[in-house]
Amino acid sequence: MHTMVSYGKFLAASTNQHGVHSPFVFRLVTKCLYQKNKLPPYLIWKNYRQSLQQNNKVILVSDFGAGSKVFSSQQRKVSAIAKHAGMTGSKAKLLIKLVQYFQPTRVLEIGTSLGLGTFAIHLGNPNAMITTIEGCEQTHAIAKANWQKSQSGAVDFVLGDFKNILPKLQQEKWDLIFFDGNHSKIATLSYMEVLLPSITNETIWVFDDIHWSKDMEAAWEAIKNHPKVTVSLDLFCIGLVFFRTEQAKEHFVIRP
Repeated sequence: MHTMVSYGKFLAASTNQHGVHSPFVFRLVTKCLYQKNKLPPYLIWKNYRQSLQQNNKVILVSDFGAGSKVFSSQQRKVSAIAKHAGMTGSKAKLLIKLVQYFQPTRVLEIGTSLGLGTFAIHLGNPNAMITTIEGCEQTHAIAKANWQKSQSGAVDFVLGDFKNILPKLQQEKWDLIFFDGNHSKIATLSYMEVLLPSITNETIWVFDDIHWSKDMEAAWEAIKNHPKVTVSLDLFCIGLVFFRTEQAKEHFVIRP
């Protein structure tokens, strides 16, 4: 119910490229968001998701985040996770397009799960060096094993608690960070503050599920109003954040 109400509000507030007066954002919308996906990368991603949806292995999921809206038990089939809690096709298309457009070379992903987001990022830029962190041992193991079978690219799979690992990465310079690990306001804002030393003028932050709950919507409000943030885009399923000092502070609600 919350998502439906939020989506109605989003549609009422959103615009397309014709409501955008920032040249940087106009190019992003017209040259990236509104461009059709190049089919091969998305089809490769779709085949990977289908292989996970056919995996009936039961694993024990350790959920360190805000919990699940779908599952009541920690014992879950891989197929069910891929179907109900994994990345959707529309979100994968969007992430692939963003990575193709910006071509980040150093990427940090907070929340690997089964590796669907990791794979989308890789397909957007096969030369990117990706570090992906996961707190659940068994989903981490599946994502890592599948990646090693494919031998697709340079990915560092890190297992551990985000709050212990992220401080060790804050002095790195990340071109793109994908926040997809803990859907709570306190945790999301905490990760943001820890990683602020890693930003450059060209850094892109992608926040997943910004309308997942009232708590995440409150987190998104705090994120876009942060003094370091200059440009933010609400695409409903994700939020984009930029730190470009040459840009006037402005927030956009865009129908992707």
